[in-house]
Amino acid sequence: MKTRSQIVLGSALKVLRPLVRLLLRNGVAYPAFAAALKGVFLQAAQDELAARGMSATDSALTLLSGVHRRDLRRLGRQRAGAEEIDMAPLSLAAEVVGRWMSDPAFLGADGQPKELQRSGASSFDDLVHGVSRDVRPRAVLDEMLRLGVARESEAGIVLEGDGLAPRQGFEELGALFTANLHDHVAAAAANLQGDANFLEQAVFVDQITADSVLALQRASTQAWREALRTVMLEARERFDQDAVRAPVEQRTHRARFGVYFFSDREAPQ
Repeated sequence: MKTRSQIVLGSALKVLRPLVRLLLRNGVAYPAFAAALKGVFLQAAQDELAARGMSATDSALTLLSGVHRRDLRRLGRQRAGAEEIDMAPLSLAAEVVGRWMSDPAFLGADGQPKELQRSGASSFDDLVHGVSRDVRPRAVLDEMLRLGVARESEAGIVLEGDGLAPRQGFEELGALFTANLHDHVAAAAANLQGDANFLEQAVFVDQITADSVLALQRASTQAWREALRTVMLEARERFDQDAVRAPVEQRTHRARFGVYFFSDREAPQ
């Protein structure tokens, strides 16, 4: 009978397979990944000790993480000097897209995002000002054009595709990849440990044709648009209410709602 450690390790290794393929395709081989992984184990050990209310001594960190004591100081210096991806421009663009896809003022009769004029009532400038007045609408538009989530013509500004993720900018795509996948795994891990009961479900079907996969992908995209509007409106209302009614020291939580669709060929029987 497998132990909990064996079950968790086996599950983690299977989850890592697509991540390892991504690493290999981008020139990151096992030695570099293994060396970097020490820092991940060390940070996780620090977080776990803090959650337990225990001191993060060298001995405690080494015992919990398995990282040798000689590596602790070097890894600590590397983390202190590490630069994180700046999510601010992408976050603002995402907020603008979210409002464009959910606010009735910017939707057509069919419920789809309208083509917007640059200025005036229900315009692009109006859309951006509804999210933030700290950044000029032209700067936001330039960023959205660079990311490939919007297109500008003489007739107006159009939201490209579903507007859910940038089509350009590898660093920005990487930031979204990190944020979304991190929170998905965190939710599943918390559920597995019995620490929480987060929404984390999926629909699965096999033995279908390629045409059926395309039909399911279209249905999934439509379902996401509808769910996005519902949750986005609720999120905006909650954010605005809390900004007025709740003191700063109580506004300490964050939440992420997402969905994914994946298809692949079945392995031969």
